[in-house]
Amino acid sequence: MSKEDRERAEARSNKAARAALDAKSGKAERDAAAKAVTDNMAKLKALRLAREAAEPARSTIAVKKTRAKSGKKPGENAPALADWLASQQSGGRRT
Repeated sequence: MSKEDRERAEARSNKAARAALDAKSGKAERDAAAKAVTDNMAKLKALRLAREAAEPARSTIAVKKTRAKSGKKPGENAPALADWLASQQSGGRRT
């Protein structure tokens, strides 16, 4: 083997070793970032559950407000399909 061949082989092995080292350190960084995200999600979930436990009446009020916004009254029914079609036709719409 000539000196050039040995240098090329050594450079290839050094390159492979550096790539393996970079892959390991990159995996460690990704694992650390994933753990940080998971820890943050757990902390936020705990805070949300604590807040909801402190205010149990809040959820029932929100449900009542959304029902009130619908614009319909509880006893009010939608018109029958035939009546609706007749009103559309008399209003100038073609069906």
